[in-house]
Amino acid sequence: MSDIIKQKIWEIIASRASASEAEWLQQKVSSTPIELMTAFVAAPRFLSKKIINTTEAEKAALNLEIPGFSVEGWSLVRLSRVWLLTQLDPSVKEEYVKNIETLFDTAEMNELVALYSALPLLSYPDQWLFRATDAVRSNMGFVFDAIALHNPYPEKYFSELAWNQLVLKTIFNDKPVHLIEGLENRSNERLAVTLSDFAHERWAAGRSVPAQVWRLTGKYLNPTLLNDIQHLFDSEKEEDRQAAALACGEASLPAANYLLAKYTDLEKSVKSGALTWADLEH
Repeated sequence: MSDIIKQKIWEIIASRASASEAEWLQQKVSSTPIELMTAFVAAPRFLSKKIINTTEAEKAALNLEIPGFSVEGWSLVRLSRVWLLTQLDPSVKEEYVKNIETLFDTAEMNELVALYSALPLLSYPDQWLFRATDAVRSNMGFVFDAIALHNPYPEKYFSELAWNQLVLKTIFNDKPVHLIEGLENRSNERLAVTLSDFAHERWAAGRSVPAQVWRLTGKYLNPTLLNDIQHLFDSEKEEDRQAAALACGEASLPAANYLLAKYTDLEKSVKSGALTWADLEH
């Protein structure tokens, strides 16, 4: 982790915190690990829970250092806790890991949210893989969101199996799948087939499937998946038909191109760029 990202985070904090809040945090810069860990836990007693809305310049600065990293919508407490973690000295791996693990083991929900949010910034990233994949199984919604949404750690370190589980749970919980960092980069054929099975189960139960699901299938369309796409074209929902068209537009399968050509208006919108997956993001 670079000193630049720590400085960028501090600048965001300092511009939102009161003088007393900033002073309290600055007192921790040269603290011992125990003092930093204590401050991590005690932060809500000294800091407000105001929500942080970052400027475009701040977003760009963070993304330049760690692509996909965002603090938009975090509370001041959450961001400050992450900043406090960046003050831990990582030079002695055993001690550093022990301190972070202690925080994980004793954390309440909001502390867990901060810890998982900090994963892209922590040293020894492979060390936290078990913790991260375990968070995907969490029944605490805020904890799951912290690892699944706007967090670049899973894209970089999850296995294909763990990645697919994250995406599937996001969809199953009706959360916005497009907020998963690296969604297109980590798409894979196994996930596309599993999503088809998921859709069939939903349809059999008389339930709908979010249109965003199909953005993960276009590159992997085969005759079986193409039947699903036809089902979408036959839907009464405009979003389903748009998703079908977009999936076909990304396919290399000739039959998908022929199918899309049957729906001239949608084909025109896809090929001109007037219709994109962003139009289906909610």
